[in-house]
Amino acid sequence: MSILADPLTLAVLIVAVILLGMAKGGLAGVGALATPLAALVLPPATAAALLLPILIVQDVISVWSFRKTWDGWIIGWMLPGAAAGVAAGYYYADRVDEAQLMAALGAITLAFGLYRLWVERGGRIVAASRSPGWVGTLFGGLMGFTSQIAHAGGPPFQMWVTPRKLPHLSFIGTSAILFAIVNWMKVPAYLALGAFPHEVIVAALLLMPLAIVATLLTVRWLKRIDGARFYVIVYGLMVLLGAKLLWDGIAG
Repeated sequence: MSILADPLTLAVLIVAVILLGMAKGGLAGVGALATPLAALVLPPATAAALLLPILIVQDVISVWSFRKTWDGWIIGWMLPGAAAGVAAGYYYADRVDEAQLMAALGAITLAFGLYRLWVERGGRIVAASRSPGWVGTLFGGLMGFTSQIAHAGGPPFQMWVTPRKLPHLSFIGTSAILFAIVNWMKVPAYLALGAFPHEVIVAALLLMPLAIVATLLTVRWLKRIDGARFYVIVYGLMVLLGAKLLWDGIAG
């Protein structure tokens, strides 16, 4: 029986794929809701496996769309940590309480989003962060770990990169390239776990057109808004996302 045969499952997965499209189109972080949402109608491991091929296809669109606007310094510092985090996520997958991890990530994300909205309230100009690169490596490790466990690497990335006040298209391009690399790093672990049976691949392929359209529409929209508005949107989404992850973690 097809995974998508059940109307409720199909409806929930459609919403999850749209969230991923928004994330890959530039609203990094909101995609962290996709796996917990899909896990409402599928076993968590199946939900994560189903979404990974979709993420990789969406990565192609986002990388191409923002290929001229990215920060190599940030990627260079975060990527080694992300690789270590992915490896740790694979090794400790069976020992991690995912609900507690998401609750902690949610609490930190919520607090950070509220803090940034407060210090930048009323359009106040705040100096860009100049934290050293090794701090980015630490955040990269957390990003890789949470991405491997639940495709939830967006918030750690945002916590280090948003205060650096990149031009918003550079922020999106940096996120696109970094997460494209990280998602391919995750593939061997998923293959080793036998996470891609025939029905999962078929369901992912059927959802691909929607994933592509959602990504393209978000890219088109974000290329038209100004940088200040973009960061307000990101911080607001971090507050909502953090509250949702915290609630789900506590309730779970």
